[in-house]
Amino acid sequence: MPNQTLADRYALTLIDSAIEGKELDRVYSDVLVLQKVFATNAELVSVLNSPVILEDKKEKIMEAIAANKLSPITADFSRLLVRKGRENYLPEIMESFIKLYKQHNEIYTLKMITAVPISEELQQVVVDKIKEVTTMKKIEVVTEVRESIIGGLIFEIGDLIVDASVGFDLHKIRQQFQTNEYIYHIR
Repeated sequence: MPNQTLADRYALTLIDSAIEGKELDRVYSDVLVLQKVFATNAELVSVLNSPVILEDKKEKIMEAIAANKLSPITADFSRLLVRKGRENYLPEIMESFIKLYKQHNEIYTLKMITAVPISEELQQVVVDKIKEVTTMKKIEVVTEVRESIIGGLIFEIGDLIVDASVGFDLHKIRQQFQTNEYIYHIR
């Protein structure tokens, strides 16, 4: 049962606490650990979502996860969520926290979609060019292989999408033939 507003509010509270405690990077690494735990353990998510399992059992489970692994801020935050009955929102809160952390540190995520795997060198060339022509200085790259684009690249960074794929060009040509345009236009 997704509730993005609730997740955003709790994530904002956590990031404010981490900034105030001067442990933002430590809490961020804790959040990444928790996100990985939730992603790889469906049973844990089911237990946290279960209304049958009592609060004290859920709190002990979260304490076992946090024991000597998480910062006090993150451990206290997870306990607070269990006490408030919001533990089932933890995965969403972790995602919201990561977004807020990246905004706070001006880290941009560049998604590069190609038809075949792209080399590290070519990724770096693209990142360097983006840094050169924009104000973005911290860019992390996420790659995806999608054979349906046939060739070329699709970039997604924030709300901006640049489609320089062969599939896109073929689609435009198909549209021109369907509308019976006399003058050939392509990019």
